Amino acid sequence: MKYLVLALTLAFSGKTMAQDTYLQCGRLVDTGSGKILKEKTIVVSGEKISRIENGYVSGASKDKVVDLRSKTVLPGFIDMHVHIESQSSPKAYINRFTMNEADIAFESSVYARRTLMAGFTTVRDLGGTGVNIALRKAISKGLVEGPRIFTAGKAIATTGGHADPTNGRKKELMGDPGPREGVVNSPEDGKKAVRQRYKDGADVIKITATGGVLSVAKSGRNPQFTIPEIKAITEIAADYGMLTAAHAHGDEGMQRAVKGGIKTIEHGSFMSEETMELMKEYNAYMVPTITAGKKVAEKAEVKGYFPDVVAQKAREIGPLIQDTFARAYKRGVPIAFGTDAGVFPHGENAAEFVYMTEAGMPIMEALQAATVTNADLLGMGDELGQLKAGYIADIVAVEGDPLKNVELLQQVDFVMKEGKIYK
Repeated sequence: MKYLVLALTLAFSGKTMAQDTYLQCGRLVDTGSGKILKEKTIVVSGEKISRIENGYVSGASKDKVVDLRSKTVLPGFIDMHVHIESQSSPKAYINRFTMNEADIAFESSVYARRTLMAGFTTVRDLGGTGVNIALRKAISKGLVEGPRIFTAGKAIATTGGHADPTNGRKKELMGDPGPREGVVNSPEDGKKAVRQRYKDGADVIKITATGGVLSVAKSGRNPQFTIPEIKAITEIAADYGMLTAAHAHGDEGMQRAVKGGIKTIEHGSFMSEETMELMKEYNAYMVPTITAGKKVAEKAEVKGYFPDVVAQKAREIGPLIQDTFARAYKRGVPIAFGTDAGVFPHGENAAEFVYMTEAGMPIMEALQAATVTNADLLGMGDELGQLKAGYIADIVAVEGDPLKNVELLQQVDFVMKEGKIYK
C-alpha cells in the first residue's frame, strides 16, 4: 500500500522515479583484483554504478535490462597518449598551412567519436593546436560524442625542437615563437609556458624532451631541454596540479626528463638499462606507443607518404619500441597504456593490447595498465578504471573471452560512458 501511495504522490507532483540500467554480464573483469567474475549484474543509476549483484537480476518494470550474458564486460579503456585533432596522412604537412581552426574542430569531432566507439572512454591528448581544449568542453557539455579528454593543449618545445610549430617552414614564415606558442629556451620561459597553458584551459603538460620522428627536423633522438628547464616546468605544473609527460626517444633526454621530475616517458625507443633503473627509482612510467612505432615504420616504405627526412627517422626508430617495451617490462619499469593514436587511424587504439602481449605482458596486466594504472595517474583512481559501486559508469563489452583471444578487444560492441549507452 505504501508503494502505491508513493507512486500516486509522485504522479500528482509531476515527478517520475528514475530509471536504472541493469547490465547482465556473463564475465566481468575485476581490474582491481585481476580476477574474472562470472554471472554478475551491474546496476547503473544515473552516471554511476550503484551496485553489483550476483546472478542475472532484473529491476522494476520501468528499468532497462541489457543482455551481456555472452560477453566479457570491462571498465572503459583509458589511452594516455593520443592526438585527437588530427590523423596521419600524406597531406599532413600541407594541412598545417591550409586548415583553419574550424576545419580542425570538425575533423576532431569525427576522431573523438571513433575513439569512443572503440571502447576508449577517457584519453589524454598530448598536443595539438589548442582546438583540443574546445573539443574537451564540447564533449563534456554533450554537444559532441567522444571520450573524456585530459589535454595538454599545445605541447612545449625548445627552438627547433620536436614540437616547434615552425619547423620545416621557409624563413619568412618561421618567426620567433615563444612560451605562448609553446617554445621555451630558459627556466623562466618554461614557467611562463606552463602558466599560459593553465590559463588556456589545459589539464596536463607535455614537453618534447628529445627530437622526434614526424617533425621536419634532422634528429629524432637528441636531448632538447636542460634539467633546470625541465625542473622549472615540472615544479610549476605541480603547483597547478598538472600531470607531466615527456616525448622522448633518445636516452640522454629521457634521463634528464626523469631527473627533472617528469612523470611519464612517452615512446622510450632508445631506453638504456640505466634509464630503466632510474625510472624505477623515481617511479616514472613508460607509455610505450608500440602501435605508432610499427605504423610509422610501415608508412616510411610508402613512397611520398613522409618527407625524406621523416621517412629516414621512421625506419630507424619505429621498429625499436616493442623490443624496448619488452625489456622495460621485464626489468620492472612502471608501465601505463598509451598508443599515440593520430599517428595511425583513431579507433584502432586496441591494437596496442595485442602488441603488449606479444612482447610478454600478460593480458590482465595490459588491461590493468589501461584502466587502474591510468586512472590513478590522472588522479581519478577513486572514480575510473574499475567496475565498482560508486564509480563512474564507463563500461565496455566484447563478445567472447579476450583473456583467451586478445584480438577480441579490437571488436568492442557495447560502450557506455557516464551511464549513457553509445553503442
